[in-house]
Amino acid sequence: MIIAELTAFHVRIPLRRPIRHASHTRTENDTLVVRCKLSTGEVGWGEGLPRPYVTGESMEDCLEILRQTRFRSQLDARIPSLTTAVDVLRNLRLETDGAGQRDCFGNSVRAAVELSVLDAVARFEGVPLSKVTEVAGEPSIREARDKVQYSTAIMSVKPLKRRMQALAYRLYGFRHCKLKVGAEGIDDAAVVRDCRCWMGQGIDLRIDANEAWSCQDLEARLSPLLPFGISSVEQPVPHGEVDGLAKCRERLEVPIMLDESLCSLADGQRAIDAGTCDLFNIRLSKCGGYLNSLELAALAQKSGVGYQLGCMVGETGVLSAAGRHFASSVGGIRWVEGSFDRYLIQEPLTDEDLTFGRGGWADALNGPGLGVRVATSRVRAAARREIPLIA
Repeated sequence: MIIAELTAFHVRIPLRRPIRHASHTRTENDTLVVRCKLSTGEVGWGEGLPRPYVTGESMEDCLEILRQTRFRSQLDARIPSLTTAVDVLRNLRLETDGAGQRDCFGNSVRAAVELSVLDAVARFEGVPLSKVTEVAGEPSIREARDKVQYSTAIMSVKPLKRRMQALAYRLYGFRHCKLKVGAEGIDDAAVVRDCRCWMGQGIDLRIDANEAWSCQDLEARLSPLLPFGISSVEQPVPHGEVDGLAKCRERLEVPIMLDESLCSLADGQRAIDAGTCDLFNIRLSKCGGYLNSLELAALAQKSGVGYQLGCMVGETGVLSAAGRHFASSVGGIRWVEGSFDRYLIQEPLTDEDLTFGRGGWADALNGPGLGVRVATSRVRAAARREIPLIA
């Protein structure tokens, strides 16, 4: 069995509503979707969402990496099993030409290509993608479960809508919520107080500043929010100031989670060595795929750092499915984000609706590979460009 075809698609996915936070406002997604076809006929899919303000890569950067990388020579080996696929993918080298870029440059390309191959090979073997955790993950982080409980999120919205969302999430049975703060001209203390009031005390509430603050004013920014029971603060300062968090942590009463500053294994090791955080936000696309994310979870677990599984805003059912497999096979995950599918995506690429149910609960996926059917016709209808990588 070999890879017979590998094709990349630049797909534009409209969102049902604008998504706003301190770093960006988004009404649509430029998504990289990759299709892998094996010589035996199985087809696998992968997805990556480039974010210039996170990993430094735009869609144009991704397309250039795809054009420059020699996929045929690197993926031309016989791949009889998931174990072999994991070995081949770990040795994949992308041509990034990322002078001055962080080592996560190209991660969305790696995630999309990797997932497509793993999906196809898992389908060939007749096993779910979560089997990769057993094959490639350290024993210390493996933990199978039948259900996953997702967290919800409240973005920077108008007061009335924010209150309605907070109450709706409470009535729907959510146990965890992330609240976006740090937007210019917004009173964060009023926002957090409002959400806590309408959500009640029974919901675990954490905040995400998306790099909006600085180390100099971090303590002053957080102090008014602490009375409302905050379980963590995500990426409070820009990546360029992240080293300063080591001293800030000594004075803060709330755990710090890294997101934009946690995109690679090297980022994770630096954060642990410098003592800049208490938690990692691991996202499959941002961190370069399923395999890198397993390594980050193992590093965090070994180092006594907590971690959550995050998601990319507006990801399609391809990444939602991959995240479900990760969350249902990796232990120790503090919070799980994702599977907002029908609430955010106007034009789904999968036949299945992967949206979480009441309370954020969703069943593990047990079908072969990703366990979902991706409609090639929908991908092509939404595609702006199609690039054959192996034909």
